[in-house]
Amino acid sequence: MAPQTTNPAPAPAVLSTRALNRATLARQLLLRRTAMSAKDAVGHLVGLQAQNTKPPYYQLAARLEGFDPEELSELMASREVARLVTLRSTLHTHTADDCLTLRPLVQGARERELQMFRKGLTGVDLERLVAMTREFVEERPRTLKEIRELLLKEWPDAEPLALGVAARCLLPLVQVTPRGLWGRSGQVALTTAEQWFGRESQPAPTPDATVLRYLAAFGPASVKDMQTWCGLTRLREAFERLRPRLVTFQDVYGVELFDLPDAPRPDEDTPAPPRFLPEYDNVLLSHADRTRVVPAEYKVRTWKGNQSHSTFLVDGFLAGIWRLEEAKGGDAATMTIEPFGTLGRAQRAALVEEGEYVLATMTSAAARDVRFGVVSA
Repeated sequence: MAPQTTNPAPAPAVLSTRALNRATLARQLLLRRTAMSAKDAVGHLVGLQAQNTKPPYYQLAARLEGFDPEELSELMASREVARLVTLRSTLHTHTADDCLTLRPLVQGARERELQMFRKGLTGVDLERLVAMTREFVEERPRTLKEIRELLLKEWPDAEPLALGVAARCLLPLVQVTPRGLWGRSGQVALTTAEQWFGRESQPAPTPDATVLRYLAAFGPASVKDMQTWCGLTRLREAFERLRPRLVTFQDVYGVELFDLPDAPRPDEDTPAPPRFLPEYDNVLLSHADRTRVVPAEYKVRTWKGNQSHSTFLVDGFLAGIWRLEEAKGGDAATMTIEPFGTLGRAQRAALVEEGEYVLATMTSAAARDVRFGVVSA
């Protein structure tokens, strides 16, 4: 009897860079604006990167139909969303539920950061530091300067910067309002997430549940992509547990990509309208291989030092930077568009139309001007 043979499993389908681009834009609500509420969008996107106060508003303006900045501002004022350090050790605007669960999930990564500051923390009892800081900021919100001064009294030989980093890494510290409200300003003042929301942190979600949320917002994606997004390591086991529930593909380099079976994967020729994104938009930062949105030749042109420029997309891909200037009193606003390459007449007209929409949505200026500038090499 001839030996039995088994047919090898078919190789996963290959997704082109454009196919990945369109799938990612669909998950990111950037192929067409949606009528989703601001709170639901913050949850779907698993947070909005928020080193500065305005970018979350611009992220939603690019994604939501009829977005009014006051909607997000009211969510912050009513403590339904807040800003705190989570993914990649950066500030994000999250829903209250995510503040109380995602931070525990990444807590180990935040604690590992302290290894870089261990010399400045010689002799510091970290458990006591946590207890002192918690009591201090829960009495009333405190500035980072006040926190450092308190801790320096206890450990005068420690490095002030290291003490502040330890407090931020070991405690879920929320930046309280009025900072972050639309049209308002205020210094950074901190309290714990538990104090701000009036309830205890929840057990960290399983990595599996977070993998599914990541794929819904950023997929198809590799294990390394997700690790880049959240700053965690050793997520391969979670993906393997989920493999029976997922579909797999390959990118053009042969990297295995995972995805939800029913997630949108539009045709690569699906039209993608221009979109203006703020600095640090998560669609640009949440994959190990960013070429699905950022052409390799433009990767270093969106930063100056450690500061990110605001960017715009043409045909789904990063195509240049932009800046907004508002006159004192807010009666005039000018958007200057600086493309990295040559744009066709129709593309320029579409950018102007989108720019006018952004100015009308995000400013109260009666005089609005969208113009093209030149990017220096």
